[in-house]
Amino acid sequence: MSIRLCKYLADAGLCSRRQASRLIEQRRVQLNGTLASHISHVSSGDQVLIDGQPLPLAEPKQVWLYHKAVGVDCNLTPHKPDSLYHLLHSLPVRLHPVGRLDKDSCGLLLLTNDGELTQRLLHPDFDHPKEYLVHTEPAPVAEQLVALAAGVRWQVGPYQYQSKPCQVRLTERGFRIELTQGLNRQIRYMCRSVGLKVVFLQRQSLGDVQLGTLAEGHWRLLSQSDYHNLRLSLGLSATPTDTAAAADSAQA
Repeated sequence: MSIRLCKYLADAGLCSRRQASRLIEQRRVQLNGTLASHISHVSSGDQVLIDGQPLPLAEPKQVWLYHKAVGVDCNLTPHKPDSLYHLLHSLPVRLHPVGRLDKDSCGLLLLTNDGELTQRLLHPDFDHPKEYLVHTEPAPVAEQLVALAAGVRWQVGPYQYQSKPCQVRLTERGFRIELTQGLNRQIRYMCRSVGLKVVFLQRQSLGDVQLGTLAEGHWRLLSQSDYHNLRLSLGLSATPTDTAAAADSAQA
């Protein structure tokens, strides 16, 4: 039985599938002594090297909740002091972020080594809801919220975008919005299209996972039972596929 290389790297906890694809594009992955490609598959007994080194042993799958602060950059750039890279390297297991929040936003960011869960949460076909708390200048009026809920258009350079209909609820200082899309800086562009400027943007939930009272800049490990329930809610088995044996054979 063989497994596609990108999925293999993600299941081993190295990175997300998207990041694995970048490693392959950068010619950093070898399979049985030759450069790997996007169509490469890994079978039992194959040797996979990253930058000339065998894959580390697969670790138990985990999900951590992180309350990202404004100013933290989700680009994993080692030489930038504000990069999320430094937090990830301070944790006891190798993790990657599930998606990203822009530098000017705060709130819930999931960190995990479960590539299967990451793929399910990020893939646009599954429409997992994400809720945000938004404050704007000026304060929104009913007509603007109705327009946001119905869907709006915006343009970035030569490209045009359209938001799907979504749920919007007025709050004391702004509004809550629940999206199933994940377009780049989407809420900021949506607000701009109806004459609003975002001054505060916080992600409060992703799927069934809530930010809750987790303090800004802090993180916590999701309990094993909550982790299993999260996988079930995404239509996955409660326990992820065990890739430890495959990782061992790939390093032989």
